[in-house]
Amino acid sequence: LVQLVESGGGSVQAGESLRLSCAYSGYTTTAGYMGWFRQAPGKEREGVASIDSDGKTTYADAVKGRFTISKDNAKDILYLIMNNLKPEDTAMYECAALFTDRADNLRPLIAVRGPWAWHDFANWGRGTQVTVSS
Repeated sequence: LVQLVESGGGSVQAGESLRLSCAYSGYTTTAGYMGWFRQAPGKEREGVASIDSDGKTTYADAVKGRFTISKDNAKDILYLIMNNLKPEDTAMYECAALFTDRADNLRPLIAVRGPWAWHDFANWGRGTQVTVSS
């Protein structure tokens, strides 16, 4: 059973930084996708950053140049480094993972629905709150 546990959220001032961590376990393959999503009150969940098993990263336009996703395979931790935080980054941040040896089968779906489409099949953590004040 895949388990994901996020940590590192908090309340900061605009311009400050945070590092989110997602400890993961229970996987049977390292192939697939991992990523961070966020949901602000009254808004839909949106993709923030993802990384596949080849190390290819994808970022939402709103965070490009400010956020960095990385993975420590030895420690089984996914990170999201967030710099120059803005009030509009305030949201619940959730870690998602889809561990599968059939990731190639998702490529047609991703081509049609966009780079975050894999999240429909993902396991999720409970989230960690990030609040940025101006």
